[in-house]
Amino acid sequence: MKKIEAIIKPFKLDEVKEALQEVGLQGITVTEAKGFGRQKGHTELYRGAEYVVDFLPKVKVEIVLTDDLVEKAVEAIRGAAQTGRIGDGKIFVSSIEEAVRIRTGETGVDAI
Repeated sequence: MKKIEAIIKPFKLDEVKEALQEVGLQGITVTEAKGFGRQKGHTELYRGAEYVVDFLPKVKVEIVLTDDLVEKAVEAIRGAAQTGRIGDGKIFVSSIEEAVRIRTGETGVDAI
């Protein structure tokens, strides 16, 4: 089993969700996040004063899936989230040792 964590722009969330559903994935977890990378934030003018906005709004999408679906899911996320501009985000893939469904006690692949 693998876990995919994708940090994307918030307005791309619906497109990413639809792309993942087309690949056959059902369950995702979405968290609002703030962060910056190479883009280093930006400055904004508010009531005549200039403010530095270091942390930009992002969305973190988390999915746990079987090994055979990882490549399709990563490509689906990348294709749906890409705008071609700086700050499109990142995708991280890591191994999951165990999963347990709390309601039934199912473990491993059966739990996801």
